[in-house]
Amino acid sequence: MSKLRTLLEETSQTVFTAEMPNVDGGGMATLVKNVERLAPWFDAVNATDNPAAHAHASNTSIAIAMAMHGIEPIMQIVCRDKNRLAIQADMVGAALHGIDNISLLTGDDVTAGDEPESKRVFDLDSAQAIHVASALNHGKYLSGRKIEPHTNFYIGAVENAAAPPLDYRVQRALKKSRAGARYLQLQICFHSDRLEKFCAGVKESVPDMHLLPTIVLVKGAKQLHFMNDKVPGIDIPLSIIHEVEESSDQSEAAYQLTLAQAQHALTQPAVRGLHIADFRHDDTLARLMSDLGRTPH
Repeated sequence: MSKLRTLLEETSQTVFTAEMPNVDGGGMATLVKNVERLAPWFDAVNATDNPAAHAHASNTSIAIAMAMHGIEPIMQIVCRDKNRLAIQADMVGAALHGIDNISLLTGDDVTAGDEPESKRVFDLDSAQAIHVASALNHGKYLSGRKIEPHTNFYIGAVENAAAPPLDYRVQRALKKSRAGARYLQLQICFHSDRLEKFCAGVKESVPDMHLLPTIVLVKGAKQLHFMNDKVPGIDIPLSIIHEVEESSDQSEAAYQLTLAQAQHALTQPAVRGLHIADFRHDDTLARLMSDLGRTPH
C-alpha cells in the first residue's frame, strides 16, 4: 500500500517529496548514502528516468533499490525514450517488486542532453501513459489482454505552472486527472503570480488533484543563471537573479529566496506539500526542512 496515497488522500499532513540523485557509478553504496540523507525528511522520493535526456542507472532499478533500503519510491517513466510496450513493461516490472507510486512524463527533447543524436520515441504522451497505468489498475494491458492480479498504482504526473500558454495549464491538469492522475509534482516556478493562478484554477476545476510545487535549493546566482539559460521550461525573472547576485552573501540570499518560495507555495489552494530539489548538497537541506516545521523521522 502506498504511504504517499494514504498521506495525500486520507490525512491533512503536509507531504514532502524529493529526488534521488542520479546514479552513474559507485555501486549500491552511493544509493544507500543518499537514502540515509533523504529518508529522515521525506515521505517519498523520485526514481528519475534519464532526466534532462542524460542516461543514468534505470528508473526501475533505482526504485527497487530504494524500496529495498527503506525509502518509498515514486518511479518516473518518461515517454521520450520508450514505446508503449516498454512503458508497460516498466510498469508491470515495478509492480512485481511492490512499487506502487508512479509518475508519467512526456520528457525533455533529446537536444537537452549529451547525446542529441538519440532517436526520439514519443509513442505516447504523458496523458496517454497515465491512461495505460489506469488500464493496468483495472487488470488490462493497453491491448485489452488481461493481467491478474491487477496493478495498484498511485498515479502522478508533472505540470509546469509557469510555461506558456498559461491559460492551458489547468486544462492539462484536468486532462491528466481524467486519465487517472491523482497528484502533480509541479516544475520549478519563480513566478509567484503564475503559481497562484494555476493553483487557484486547479482547485476550482480539478478539486480532487493534489499539488506538490517544486522548490529548489541553489548556492547562488550562477546556478540561477544556468537554470534560466539552459534548463527547458524554467524562466527566472532577472530581478530575482540580480537580487541574489548583488547580495553580500549569495549563499544566504539564495537560501532565503528558497525559504520564502516554499512558505508562499504552502499557502496556495490545492497544495498539499512540496517537492524539494537540492542542488546544493550541503546542510541547508536539513535547515530548510526544519525551518518549514518538519522533524526528522
